[in-house]
Amino acid sequence: MSLSRSDFPTDFIFGSGTSASQVEGATLEDGKTSTAFEAFLSRMSGNVTQGMDGYKKYKEDVQLMVETGLDAYRFSISWSRLIPGGKGPVNPKGLEYYNNLINELINNGIQPHVTMLHFDVPDSLMASYSGLKGHQFVEDFTAYADVCFKEFGDRVLYWTTFNEANNFATLNLDEGSFSPSSEPYIRGHNIILAHALAVKLYREKYKETQHGFVGLNLCVSWYFPETEDERDSIATQRAIDFTLGWMMDPLIHGKYPDSLKKQIGTRLPSFTEDESKLVKDSCDFIGVNCYVGTAVKDDPNSCDSEVKTLLTDMAAKLSPKGELGGEYMKKLLEYFKKDYGNPPIYIQENGYWTPRDLGLNDASRIEYHTASIASMLDAMRDGSNVKGYFQWSFLDLLEVFKYSYGLYHVDLEDPDRKRRPKLSAIWYSEFLKGRPHHSNGITQLETPL
Repeated sequence: MSLSRSDFPTDFIFGSGTSASQVEGATLEDGKTSTAFEAFLSRMSGNVTQGMDGYKKYKEDVQLMVETGLDAYRFSISWSRLIPGGKGPVNPKGLEYYNNLINELINNGIQPHVTMLHFDVPDSLMASYSGLKGHQFVEDFTAYADVCFKEFGDRVLYWTTFNEANNFATLNLDEGSFSPSSEPYIRGHNIILAHALAVKLYREKYKETQHGFVGLNLCVSWYFPETEDERDSIATQRAIDFTLGWMMDPLIHGKYPDSLKKQIGTRLPSFTEDESKLVKDSCDFIGVNCYVGTAVKDDPNSCDSEVKTLLTDMAAKLSPKGELGGEYMKKLLEYFKKDYGNPPIYIQENGYWTPRDLGLNDASRIEYHTASIASMLDAMRDGSNVKGYFQWSFLDLLEVFKYSYGLYHVDLEDPDRKRRPKLSAIWYSEFLKGRPHHSNGITQLETPL
């Protein structure tokens, strides 16, 4: 399979990304306060206090981005670093750090793409009103977004309000757990309203002078029936409605899918007429995180569960079936085109996990990304409105599971957190610099980047 950067439009953006909790470290330094998500990461994967030392090594990392050839870098702002109390005074040290990072990127020709919340709700807000479950969260997030736009919007053009809004609502990550939430629809409702109010604020107060764009990120798999049984086909559409339609329908149509209303009943909040107008058309783009394809099997008995979650309400069993390469990526993008009017899309995370001890020769990661990018290109040639692709992740990070996604290896046992390029870093660099790539063209690490 031959693939070249020149196959894509000249304004197409290729990048990579990280998140604050997974890369920065310095969790309680320079005024930053704690978050339950960071405590969870520490339990799951290691020393979150030091993390990958991104807080101290950002200049070194930006130089690696330049050497790799990135157009853009997607990162998140730590709310508890910028506003330690969740609301109230801005932390000067936090403000200084993000200004320095943004300036370093721009001075080196790399476009910053900023996510405002990547699961790490400040503990102070969790203590006050249980985070996402409290309607006060909507007001506090909007005030936080205002600070971000005011302080950084003169240089940042691309904003994402929430990372994986659907997963964020479904799982208790803000509470330091990976368990399914029993109140996903309240949490999701508040996320949608907070996003829409932040967009309204930007369009009314900042858009005219800053000329930026604000989107929402969703984690989406391509779902397909496990068998040819019609019940599995019906369950597949139900799975799509519960994971994608749950968030996309309000953003496009101003209301939840009818299938959710029928299945969930009064546990699904409703939008007032004013709220419906607020959330409809409240995205300049959709950020998509996609990793695998998923088979769906009808499971009507799950509705009888005493503990109600989004998965039990879905009445389906989901079975991940490998990488989102080949046809899966294209079919996912075609669904956005067909059912949601072909909105601008940025693939904001697409990554392949390997064991942390694999080393530097990650040829399987190259195969995965080659297949994904080729499938995305096929979709674009058929009219899908894809604007950018961000490989996940730039460095090995603290992950929920003890896997590695990075182009650059970072040893958690090394106190210096040295960055070392993997085979995939060399492949991505060659691709970004316009050298034609064949999927079997790089199989062994020979020289550093």
